[in-house]
Formats: sequence, C-alpha cells, structure tokens
Amino acid sequence: MPENELRLRYGINPHQAPARIYAKNGDLPLKVINGAPGYINLLDALNSWQLVRELKEVVGLPAAASFKHTSPAGVGIGLPLSDVLRKTYFVGDLELSPLATAYTRARGADRMSSYGDWVALSDEVDASTAQAISREVSDGVIAPSFTPEAVEILKKKKNGGYVLLEIDPNYNPPELESRDVFGITFEQRRNDAHITADLLQNVVTQNRDIPLAAQQDLLISLVTLKYTQSNSICFALDGQIIGNGAGQQSRIHCTRLAASKADTWYLRQHPSVLNLKFKTGIKRTDRDNAIDQFLSDDLTPAEEKLWRENFEVVPEKLTLAEKRAWLQGLQNVSMGSDAFIPFRDNVDRGQRSGVKYIVQTGNSLRDDSVIQACDEYGMVMVMCGLRLFTH
Repeated sequence: MPENELRLRYGINPHQAPARIYAKNGDLPLKVINGAPGYINLLDALNSWQLVRELKEVVGLPAAASFKHTSPAGVGIGLPLSDVLRKTYFVGDLELSPLATAYTRARGADRMSSYGDWVALSDEVDASTAQAISREVSDGVIAPSFTPEAVEILKKKKNGGYVLLEIDPNYNPPELESRDVFGITFEQRRNDAHITADLLQNVVTQNRDIPLAAQQDLLISLVTLKYTQSNSICFALDGQIIGNGAGQQSRIHCTRLAASKADTWYLRQHPSVLNLKFKTGIKRTDRDNAIDQFLSDDLTPAEEKLWRENFEVVPEKLTLAEKRAWLQGLQNVSMGSDAFIPFRDNVDRGQRSGVKYIVQTGNSLRDDSVIQACDEYGMVMVMCGLRLFTH
C-alpha cells in the first residue's frame, strides 16, 4: 500500500464503504503503530491533535484532549492536581508525569462523555501517561511519539487492538483546504488564526483585573472553542475545561449545557461523593455512572433500583439545598464563546456557575446589555474580535 494512503473498513457508518484517507501530495504525516483506526477515529485524531499542539504552543505546558464525535469532552494542561482532584479523578495511587496530569484533567472534565473517547497528547507518551490511559475505556491515542514502555502498556488494551497513531509534529497542511458535500467541493483558507494573549487586551467592563491564572484559562477556552463544533461555549478553571457545550443551535443552550457540566464537575468533589462506599470490584464505568445517578434528581424507579446495587452502603442523596450551597464555592471560572454573545441570559446563567471572566467575539447589537450584566456581577469581559466557528 502506498504511504500516502490508508484504507479503512468503512466510513462514518458500516454501509459507507469503500473508505480511505490519503494525501494529495506527498506521504501521510501519520503512521499506525498499533490497531486499525476507523474513519471517525481519524477525524477525532486529526482535530484533537491540532488542539493539543496549539495549546502547548500557547501555554508552554503539556496538553491533552479527550474527543468524542469531533468535539472535545475535556481539555487539560500539565498543572499539578490538588489532593481533592486526585481523589475525584481516582488517580490517588498513581505517580503522574506532567503529561499524565494533563491527560487526567482532560479525562476528568466530563467522564460520562469521555467514555469511549479518542485521546490526543502534545508530547511523547511516557509510561506514566500510558498507565493512566490503560485504566479507561477509549478507542485510541494520537501523539508525536511513544516510549517503548508506553507502547507495551497500551498494546494490551482492547485485546491488542487499541489504536496508536504517531504523527509528525512538524507537519503543517497547505493554506487552502477543501471538502466535498453532496458532490460539490468547498474550498477555504484553513483556520490558522493564532490564539495569543493579545486577544485579551480589549476589556470592556468596569472590572479590568484578569489574574494570570484566569488569563491562562481564557486562552485554554479559546483554543478549545477553535476545535469544537459550533455553536459552542466552554467553561475553564485551574488549567482545564470543566464544561463544554457544543453544537447547539441556540447559544443559551450551549451555555446551559456547559454550565450544567461544570456544576456536575464541581459536585463530584463534594465530600458525600468522595466518601461513597462502592461494592468491591465495581468497574470504573459503572462507578462513574453511579456517581452521575447519585447527583441526578430525575431517576425512574428502575434506574433507582439499579443505582442502589452499586453500593455497599446505599447513601442518602444530596438535597437541592445542599447542592446549591456547595456550588457557591465554584468561583473564578472563565467562560469562552466562539462568537458574540447575543443576550445577557448567557451571562446570568454563567454567573450561577461561578463565572467571573468572559471572552467573546463582540459586535452584537446588544453588546451594551451584555456588558451591563457583567458590570452588575463584577465580572470581567474581553471582546477578542475573533470568531471561532467550526463546522
């Protein structure tokens, strides 16, 4: 087989065959180290690789992404984890390298959505990162390289079929990109806009103070949005995405989705969750589902029965008042929007989930109303002037 082509079993669905990827000029910039990637795997791989490569360039730290259906469920960088987050992410027994920490953050953002994900890593995969990945259900990983130890650990996943893709870190695609839709070819300049701190200069609110940690989180949100299906809103805190609302037709629905995910992320750190007594031998996936159900207020009797079977001691669920009280501690969250924010309801909903800093494109007819809402809450809003739609 030529090195500029990779034949696949089928495309997006099993009936869509034949399928392949190929390079129009030169060889493919990636090679398969293990397994047999599918069409969707490769879409996730190439989109997620761009995200982590760019994010490392922006923040100067190892970066990781957890992708599902061409959008990130989680993104993280290699900042140390608190003891609470180590317990929340179930990695208290692991020695984590900076890259493994970035992966743990990415995977821990939205564990329900990350089930069966695709992983992207900005740096060579070491044994520490491979060990963390080996515990989770996913389809494969893309990275610039793998240590021999990491390959041996990861090749054991999925009965030896776990996909490992190695990509040339120096590869850059042509300036123009094209795709076919219904037999018609679309062509445009690829989205090579650079995300830098210069985008955070146009502060439009009375409060103009953006600490360095918040600046970093705002930049993480912008890079994430660049590779998230539009419309999209994402929440970031402490070097990672904590809620991503992707692909909704209404921006307020994006905000509600991202905020709900952020609330769940924070509620998972509640002492009642950290002290849940699961049955011995419970699978990680069943444990994650049980935590999600523990935090849910809307279970059917059948779901309630199955949920209770996961515990040695069936816990008392948190009341709505207890949840609200705990969520008061979620503060200093950064919120990014991939286009302008059209109505203040997005700001109102963000504030309920601890949003203090917002970056958006700006130039809405209702900018004044949106800015006024931020001023009422003492928030900082930046208008970056850069739209980051992805379709």
